[in-house]
Amino acid sequence: MRRWVLALLTTTALAAVAAPPLPAVPKAKPGTQCVEDPADMRRYHMEYLKHQRDATVHGGIRGAKHSLKDCVACHATTASGSVSAQQGDFCQACHQYAAVKIDCFECHTGKPGTAVAKGTP
Repeated sequence: MRRWVLALLTTTALAAVAAPPLPAVPKAKPGTQCVEDPADMRRYHMEYLKHQRDATVHGGIRGAKHSLKDCVACHATTASGSVSAQQGDFCQACHQYAAVKIDCFECHTGKPGTAVAKGTP
């Protein structure tokens, strides 16, 4: 009986320690609605962005439903005016939590209303 209680307490303690806190993700611009369900966007946003990238590059289709520019326009934080400039910004919050490097903004801007690619006047 003692071993069972000890095992239960140890398992419970480990479970409490093992669960990392979720990232603090800033809210989108007030009065806006995401183009997809938030749970769906969390899981598939990169697939949507890749599909939109292909449509833009190969088909010349810009400003469609899953436009990176529109995502940035809604999700840029008021603190930095960006989705990726600071640790707590929208994209940075989740990508840091998941240990995923963001390379979108090496070429594209993380701020709304500015040039979309490096070298663009």
